[in-house]
This record gives sequence, structure tokens and C-alpha cells, in this order.
Amino acid sequence: MRRSIARSMTNPRDTRFMTTALRLAQAAAEAGEAPIGALIVDPATDSIIAQAHNRPIAGHDPTAHAEILALREAAQKLGNYRLTGLELYVTLEPCAMCAGAISHARIGRLVFGASDPKGGAVISGPRFFDQPTCHWRPDVVSGVLADEGAILLKDFFRERRKAKAGSQRPV
Repeated sequence: MRRSIARSMTNPRDTRFMTTALRLAQAAAEAGEAPIGALIVDPATDSIIAQAHNRPIAGHDPTAHAEILALREAAQKLGNYRLTGLELYVTLEPCAMCAGAISHARIGRLVFGASDPKGGAVISGPRFFDQPTCHWRPDVVSGVLADEGAILLKDFFRERRKAKAGSQRPV
């Protein structure tokens, strides 16, 4: 089954949900985590089922990416690991681990902001959903508020590099 990958046109609904994901990303940055936010939306009711931001540092968990945490919360709330027909909004292109989880959860539509040439696996890197071994492919929309998400990430890592450089100066 071939699903579509599209660059976002201005869609007020996608913009509204991505704005919420960006707020979650900002909360992650304030907590010292990489600023990535994600939420699961039920398109039938236009309601947010689950939301999360990155927490691998706080949780001592390398799998605590925003997407994984949102998928876990939605599955618990709905009492089903299959999230067929739901939509996942995330501020950054998912990595291979998250793309695999999205496929296993049967997410119907993935909407993400900034691309991630280094670690992304949807339109960058391995292009997970294009692989013949991928058993479920969501519809994908990329580039929704991409600049805002990219700026959050760049600013966060610039500040971390500055703080690290400042702490390594000889006395």
C-alpha cells in the first residue's frame, strides 16, 4: 500500500495543532531536553488524545522521544496499541525508531515540521515508509511550521554549546 508524502500547503487545522506541538517543544527546552513536541489527534472529533515532549534525559530512557511518549499515552487512554486513523503531529521529522513505532501503531496521518537531514527517517536518511519491509505507511505531510521548529532546535543547541564551552574554560 503506497501512501502519499506531501509538502504542507497552508492548512489552518495543521497549523493550529503544530502550534500546540511547538509549545510542547518549548517546554522540553525549558526542562533541558531537546525541543521536540508531539501530539496525537483524533480527526473525527478534532480533539487531542495525547501529547508529550522529549524526556530521555529526565527519564533516563533513550526511547523517551516525544513521538514514542505520545503513542504510549494514546494507546493507554484508548486501551489499544493500534491507533488506526489517528494523526500524529511532531515538530521534527521522526527518526527510524519513531517511524517504526508509528508504523506499528498504524497511525493514519503523520504531520511534521522541520526535516532532520542527520537523524530523520521519513524524507531523509533511510526513508522508512518507502522500504518494502514497512508494513504500514501513514499519509505524510512535512514542513508545517518548519522554520519555527528549526529555530527552536538551533537556539537550544547553540545555548548548550555556549554553556559547555563556558564550563570548560581554565581558571
